[in-house]
Amino acid sequence: MSKGPEGRALPPSEVLLESGRAVFAEAETAQRPTVLGLVVTGHMRPDGGEVTIDGVAEARRLRRALALVDAPDVSEPNGDVRLSAVVAEELMFAGRPCGPRAVRRALDRFGLADRARTPMADLDPGPRVRVLCELALRRPGVEGIVLVSPDRHGGDPEEWWRIACEIAGRGPGVLVIAGKAARTAIFAGPGGGSPGEATPSRAVAGAGEGRS
Repeated sequence: MSKGPEGRALPPSEVLLESGRAVFAEAETAQRPTVLGLVVTGHMRPDGGEVTIDGVAEARRLRRALALVDAPDVSEPNGDVRLSAVVAEELMFAGRPCGPRAVRRALDRFGLADRARTPMADLDPGPRVRVLCELALRRPGVEGIVLVSPDRHGGDPEEWWRIACEIAGRGPGVLVIAGKAARTAIFAGPGGGSPGEATPSRAVAGAGEGRS
């Protein structure tokens, strides 16, 4: 799959996402991670190649099954919005109770009760990834998540990669799209990534291996 004239928005890329696996897809520049996320989740049509789910090119089903998480300028929360408001909104999208009590219960489960009033721009990268991914999985019909550019928030890439692996270990497919520096940090350690939780996989043609 590719996007734009001569693949300028997204060069020819291959990604294979499976249930129960965390997959790392390398994409550089400010725009390409979001473009890849939009194409993979069926929100943007590729100009070259196709995206399939269970072997069928069906954009509507992709949009139902895959949640696009924290994509810049597309699905990221406004930096000035408090964490409690983001949780309430996500619970509403999931068709669940979203009043103050429900929000407090959700924050307690994430261990973030003391951060309820924290603006999203000030939330540490690990908790941010955890709460946004976990809440996205509560939406009806969601079978997997596509997390875009968590490396832009700073912090230790291994922290949010471990979170991705933990989530994948419960059954969903998890695609993480980030840059080369993050990939290097994650896979440079002994064994690379988080063996025993989910098998690390590198994706995107020209930057790693994989198929879509």
